[in-house]
This record gives sequence, structure tokens and C-alpha cells, in this order.
Amino acid sequence: MELSKRLNWILEKVDKCETIIDVGTDHGYIPIKLIKDNIASRVIASDINKEPLEKARINASLDGVIEKVDLRLGGGLKTLKSKEVQGIIIAGMGGNLIRDILEADLDKVKDVDYLVLQPAQNPEVLREYLYTHEYEIIDEDICLDEGKYYELFKVKYKKNNITKLEDVFYEISPVMLKKRTETLKSYIEDKVEKNNKILNFINDDTEHAKERKKQLIRKNEILEKFLEDF
Repeated sequence: MELSKRLNWILEKVDKCETIIDVGTDHGYIPIKLIKDNIASRVIASDINKEPLEKARINASLDGVIEKVDLRLGGGLKTLKSKEVQGIIIAGMGGNLIRDILEADLDKVKDVDYLVLQPAQNPEVLREYLYTHEYEIIDEDICLDEGKYYELFKVKYKKNNITKLEDVFYEISPVMLKKRTETLKSYIEDKVEKNNKILNFINDDTEHAKERKKQLIRKNEILEKFLEDF
């Protein structure tokens, strides 16, 4: 079973534990690999839809790990009992949805040793939530897979751990800025280019258009300042 760069990258962030849940498991690739690599003794693979769970069941059976993969139908962390796992993986959903999943079952989130969260869209929404809602940021990372940038958060709930940042730091990880990786550099350059394209399309002379242009110009000034440090 050949995994994508993104899935292997997620797996690298998972600490060895007894039991972990993969929320929105899709084909079950992550649970299968966690078992085969002895990262977890048991994996709960949950999904809101029956079809992905059936595919996960078939794949786990073919790989000989079905006895250690607990398939559960349901949304978010609803299928999970309190203190049942040490780790939580939520990957491939929007940042807004991941945030809502965590908020809906916060008591379960508080019990685990760590969470690995990998939003497919709106990472800035999830970052702002994590920084301002009592989460300890263990690590943040970024990868480029088949032309798309993905961000990842490894966190743990920690009471009274609140960090307010300037808005731009919810878009560009302050943790990653310290690492100064080439992937982050190209990610920032990509953002600058996209903002410039939007600026070229704004031709209206309304107050809203003027304000939008002003915001984009200011944002690019900050992003270009970040690039000077690489």
C-alpha cells in the first residue's frame, strides 16, 4: 500500500500509543499503517458515511489487521467514549469543521495526550481557534503534495493556555517562521503572488474595493518582510 506524501507526513507526527482514533478515516489507510508499523495497538476508524467505512473494512481485512481496527459509523468524536483513546487524528476536512468537531466534544479532547489536526482548507481559522482556546501547540508543519500546500497542527488541551496574535500570524504560522523551511518560503511567495493577482482584478472605485486593495497591499508588505528573514 503506497501512501501519499501527505498521509506519510501525518503518520510521522503520531506518537506511539495504545489506542488512537482516526476521524473521517476514508479508505482506512492511516489506521492500517498505524497498526502495521506498531505505532498503535488498536485504532478506532470512524466516518460519517457507510461507503468509506466499507472500503476501510475491506482494506484492513486484505492487510490482515481487521482485528485491531474498530470501525465506527458517526460524525466527529460522537462515536468515541470518554478516555477511550490517547490520541486523535482529524485530517482532510476544512479548518472550520475541525474546530466545530473539537468544540462539540471538548470533554473528550481534554482527556487525550495529543491531537494531530490536518485541515484541507482554512488552516488560519483552525489556528486562531487553537491559539485562543486553551491548546498547547506542540508542533506545526507544512508540506507540499502534488502542487497543494497542507498545514498540520499537533496540539494538546492545556487549561488557561491562550495566545492572542496579530491576524497575519494566524495565516502564517509563528512556529514555522522560526523554522524557516524552504516549503514555508515557497508558501509565502505563493500567497504574495495570489494577492497580487487579486489586486490586478480589483478595478472598482467603491469604498469597499479601496479598502480591500489597502488590506491586500498591507498584507503583502508583511509577507514580503517575512521573506527577508529566509
